Amino acid sequence: MEQYKKDFIDFMVQSQVLKFGSFTLKSGRQSPFFMNAGGYVTGSQLSKLGEYYAKAIHENFGDDFDVLFGPAYKGIPLSVATVIAYSKLYGKEIRYCSNRKEAKDHGADKGLLLGSDIKDGDRVVIIEDVTTSGKSIEETYPIVASQGKVKIVGEIVSLNRMEKALDSDKSALDIITEKYGFPAIAIVTMKEVVEHLSGSVITDELKKEIDAYYAKWGAK
Repeated sequence: MEQYKKDFIDFMVQSQVLKFGSFTLKSGRQSPFFMNAGGYVTGSQLSKLGEYYAKAIHENFGDDFDVLFGPAYKGIPLSVATVIAYSKLYGKEIRYCSNRKEAKDHGADKGLLLGSDIKDGDRVVIIEDVTTSGKSIEETYPIVASQGKVKIVGEIVSLNRMEKALDSDKSALDIITEKYGFPAIAIVTMKEVVEHLSGSVITDELKKEIDAYYAKWGAK
């Protein structure tokens, strides 16, 4: 496992974004772990988060893209932090773009988009915190695709929970790749989290709970 992935896992735990215990998910599933990217609230946290995303994007998608699109609301700070980090780490200016929940009908920046416009020929990477069901992309994809003749290079999230989507035995990221034809990847997977934290944060008892969860809800 790459060092930045190990560092990112430690960072999630230290920031109390990745927690272990007993959590009821929106799906109704009872999970022994939970991730909430809303826990990144300080300047140093957002700076580091942007760097981890930038490193993962560079490793998986390279430099051949123009716009980083972060869906409202959590995607807005993610996209901003990451384009700043990308500029510092790799010397390339990537534009950030997000959507408004309601289109603005006045001013020079009226419309649905916040930040940069998306225009014909743009290559776009979509950035989110985490996806369990894959439903969010059903709103995001039409927004990006409707902006013109654009190419969606891929989607990146923080954590691949590696569990079944609500109506499939496949994971949400696999469904997105299959349905939309672009790679959907994560900075780290729960398999990597368990591998890195076993024997420390993840005790033998907690490991059994996680294994039992995946025996029931793990993606095929």
